[in-house]
Amino acid sequence: MSTFLSLPTPSDLAQPAEPESPVTNDGFFPDIDPAHLREAARIPTSITWPRLRAAILGAIMTVELDLRAYAAAQIAAGHATLAAVPAPQLDGQSVQILRYTRAVALYAKAELIERHRDYDLTPAGTHQAEDLAPAIDELRRDAQHAVRDLTGRTRTVVDLI
Repeated sequence: MSTFLSLPTPSDLAQPAEPESPVTNDGFFPDIDPAHLREAARIPTSITWPRLRAAILGAIMTVELDLRAYAAAQIAAGHATLAAVPAPQLDGQSVQILRYTRAVALYAKAELIERHRDYDLTPAGTHQAEDLAPAIDELRRDAQHAVRDLTGRTRTVVDLI
């Protein structure tokens, strides 16, 4: 019995990678540079640009829900962009910008890890996916911390049982 292995054609291999252009935001929040996000969140290039873009858009929408009231209050206070909001500087950037981009990067990575699993996983792949579940929760927790830090809310949530 022979095995057939289909390899990509030379023209398929020669295709340049699709350029990763910045993801344009709403005007108040900064645009997201995918190259910077890839590096900061350690997202490998095996994740295609369309998949990364979808994760970034999803992360922006998630963060926007939590920051909608904050953004409206800052705009009402006369700050047209997040960069214009008075804040300490860290490494030459507003800590608010750093917190925002951190939250987006963490939510995007959590989504990529969660969605990168495939329906045809082997038993070993299923075990590896189960091992990543705590990492997904930790990424989301850290993203929520960045959002809370940005708005000045505490990180502790207490419910009366």
